[in-house]
Amino acid sequence: MKEQKLFNKGFISITVINFIVFLVYYLLMVIIAVIASDELGATTAQSGFASGIYIIGTLLARLYMGKKLEIFGRKAVLRYGIIFYLLTTAAYLYMPNLAVLCIVRFLNGFGYGTVSTACNAIVTYYIPESKNGEGINYYGLSTSLAAACGPFLGMIMLKSTSFHTIIVTSIILVAITTVACFAIKVVNLEITPEHRALLNKWTFDSFIERKVLFITGVAFFIGLSYSSVLAFLSTYVKEIHLVSAGSYFFVVYALAVTFTRPATGKLFDARGENYVMYPSYIFLTLGLLALSITTKSWMLLGSGVLVGLGYGTFMSNGQAVCLKHAASHRIGIALSTYFIGLDLGLGVGPYVMGTVHNFLPFQGVYVVAALIPVAVTVVYGLFYKASVLKHQKADAALSEMED
Repeated sequence: MKEQKLFNKGFISITVINFIVFLVYYLLMVIIAVIASDELGATTAQSGFASGIYIIGTLLARLYMGKKLEIFGRKAVLRYGIIFYLLTTAAYLYMPNLAVLCIVRFLNGFGYGTVSTACNAIVTYYIPESKNGEGINYYGLSTSLAAACGPFLGMIMLKSTSFHTIIVTSIILVAITTVACFAIKVVNLEITPEHRALLNKWTFDSFIERKVLFITGVAFFIGLSYSSVLAFLSTYVKEIHLVSAGSYFFVVYALAVTFTRPATGKLFDARGENYVMYPSYIFLTLGLLALSITTKSWMLLGSGVLVGLGYGTFMSNGQAVCLKHAASHRIGIALSTYFIGLDLGLGVGPYVMGTVHNFLPFQGVYVVAALIPVAVTVVYGLFYKASVLKHQKADAALSEMED
C-alpha cells in the first residue's frame, strides 16, 4: 500500500541516504585529480582519467542494475550495493600507484551507481501518485544539495586536512548510511512472469526505457553544459581574481535550489512539465552567460543563483518526467536510463569543454556552454510533445491487442 502522506518515514529516510551517498561522491570527485597529481605524480591527462573512470563504473552499474533491479529485489540491491560502496570507499586508504587508484575509482563508481539506482526506484514507493512532481523535487533536493555541499566540503578539507582524514570521514559517513540501509523498510515490487522474462532477456528494451529516451538526450546535453562549471570554475575564479567569492558559488547555488524546489514541484503537478522545463533551460543559459562576463563578486554569486535555478531545477524534474511516463515495473530502468544520459554528459563534458578552451578563453567556453541549453530549448519545443504522443499511441495499440 503506497503512502498517502508525502513526508513519511520511508521518504525522509531514503532521501537522507541518497544525500550522503551523493555527498561522498562529489566530495571525492573534486579532490581525486589533485591527489593523483600531487601524491602519485600523475600528469594532467592521467589525473583526469583517474577522476573520470568513476563515471564508467557508474554507467555500467546503472545499465546492469537498472535491468536487474526488480529481479534481484530493491532491498537486496540497496543493501549489497551499500556494503560494496563502503568497502570500495575504504580501499582509497591503499593507493600505492596510479593503476590501483584507477581500479578503486572504477569499483567505487560501480558501488555508487548501484546504490543510487536502488534509491531512485525505492523512493517512488513512498511518494503519493498525486504528488509525483512535488515528491521527486523534494527528493531531488538531496542530490542538488549534495552537488553543492560535496565540492565545497572537499575543497575546504583539502586545504585544512590530509587526504587520509578525508577518506576516513567518507568511510564514517558511508558506514552510518550502511546501517540506515539495513534499518529502512524496503518493499520489493511484485512483477509478473511476463515482465520477469522480459527483464531477463539481453535486449535493448531490457536495459533502456524507450519512453524516456528523449528526456535522457536532453539530460545529456544539459549535463554537458553544466560540466563547464564543475570542471573549470576553480581555475576560472583564479584567473579573474575572485577566489574568495568562488568558494561560495555552490553555496548560493544550493540556497537557490532549496528555496525554489517546493514551488517547482507543485507547479509540475498542477500545470505539467513544460511550465518547469522551459524556465530551467532559460535560467541555465542566463547563468552561464553571466559567468562569462563576471568581473565582480556579486556577479559571480548571481550567476550561481541562476545556474542553480537552471541545472538544479532540470535535474530533479527530469526524474519526475521519467516517473510520469514509465510503467510501474519499468521505473527502475527508466530512471537508470535518465541518469545514464546525465552522468555521461557530466563525464564527457570536461573533455569537450577542455578542447574548446584550446581555442577560446574561459569566457568563450561559458558562452559556448550557454548556447547548448538554447539549442535544447528549440529541440524540446519541436519534438518533445511528438515523442510523448508516439509512445502513448504505441501503448494504446498494445492494450487493444492484449484485449
